[in-house]
Amino acid sequence: MAARSEIIVNKSSANYQNLLQKHVIFFDRNHDGVIYPSETYQGLRAIGSGIFKSAFFAVIINVGLSGKTRPGKIFPNLLFPIYIQNIVLAKHTSDSDIYDSEGRFVPAKFEELFQKHARTNPNALTEKEVDEFIKANREPKDYLGWIAAIAEWKLLYDVGKDENGLIHKDIVRGVFDGSLFEQLAEKHANSSKKKQCVSL
Repeated sequence: MAARSEIIVNKSSANYQNLLQKHVIFFDRNHDGVIYPSETYQGLRAIGSGIFKSAFFAVIINVGLSGKTRPGKIFPNLLFPIYIQNIVLAKHTSDSDIYDSEGRFVPAKFEELFQKHARTNPNALTEKEVDEFIKANREPKDYLGWIAAIAEWKLLYDVGKDENGLIHKDIVRGVFDGSLFEQLAEKHANSSKKKQCVSL
């Protein structure tokens, strides 16, 4: 349990200053400022992601981001914690730049995403348009950045698409400010309750 000594304690979202930090707060299930793979898994399950997909992304996300948010640590922590206070350090290459280098939301970049890629519907993206957007942001030979971008946008599309296969602008905006996760969790919880009532 020595890893717990590394924890940067932040029990309130008020301690977080930028939108990138607020984007990930939902996954800090015990509110200690650190996100472990089990918490990432729990958060993904809470928003309706399947068991295997949640497990897969929990591993990918934490293994990919943990080391970057633990600056100055020589040895890897095999519990793969993500430190919210330092999440901006995990900003990867080949991304959208909708968050700037300090984790702040960039409205112009957000609007540019839809202006350039939302051709079927000006306020929504199809899966094909998401794929085209990902490819347009790729930097040459930045393979890890490509993988990170694919993983995050495929997950976003999977949990945010509607019945017509569109992910709408307000949904994407909700992902960037973190508000969508709470909404999806509430929706999933209510849906589960209804299923239980029907089964009774």
